[in-house]
This record gives sequence, structure tokens and C-alpha cells, in this order.
Amino acid sequence: MSLRSRLPIAVAACALAVTALATPAAAGDEWGDDDPQSSSGNHQGQGQGQGQGQNQGQNQNSRLARGVVTASSLALRSAPNRGGQIIRWAERGEVVSIFCRTNGQSVQGNRQWYLLTDGTWAWGSARYIRTLGSAPRWC
Repeated sequence: MSLRSRLPIAVAACALAVTALATPAAAGDEWGDDDPQSSSGNHQGQGQGQGQGQNQGQNQNSRLARGVVTASSLALRSAPNRGGQIIRWAERGEVVSIFCRTNGQSVQGNRQWYLLTDGTWAWGSARYIRTLGSAPRWC
């Protein structure tokens, strides 16, 4: 296969990769505030400033669920499996916004993974994230 015939394929692959990376970031703008402190009291320390949290929570999009990290340090990945690239680390007690859930690689008997929207879009194993309130929707 000559370079001339491979070039359009390479350009299309790059364009697809850039689109895939940019799309979740752009989509995050329409879901509202991703600040963990703005939930309607569904986070640790909910007794503090409860009235203020309830007012802010009314403005938050109901499609996002919340969860708290239970592992001492949780790798958040680019795919719902242990082979995905590590995007960032979440620490125990961190409250995260959950966009949706899907089945992926089993982690200690739990196949569910959550797509998190906190600054970066990354997957975290549901085995180490306890949901607060209602269960996240399916992807």
C-alpha cells in the first residue's frame, strides 16, 4: 500500500480521534454545574450549610448522579477496564459526578463502571464508588 493511499486513512483516523476526545468536553457544558459542593445535601458533611446546598441543588441537572470513592486511591481510566489509560487518581472520600454506568471488565465480581464528569471524562470501577441517592442511568 503506497503512502498516497494511506494518507487519507491516517487523516480520517486523526480527525475521528480528535472528535472523540473533544466531544465529551463539549457535552459537559450542557449538563450544568459539576461542582460536588452544589448537590442537594447528598455529600459528606450534609448537615453543614444544608439550606444553601438545597437551593443550589434545585438548579443542578437531574441526569447526573453522585458517588463517593471508597478505595484509598482509585485509578480513573480512559475505558471501562483495567487496561485503559489512567486519566487521573481519585482519593477516598472524594465526591464524584456520575454521568452514566455500563458493564465492563469485572473488578472483584462487579462488572459495572461509572463514567465520571469531574473535570475530565474518565471511567471508575463501581466496586470502589458508593452511589449517593439514585442509581446512575445506563449509558
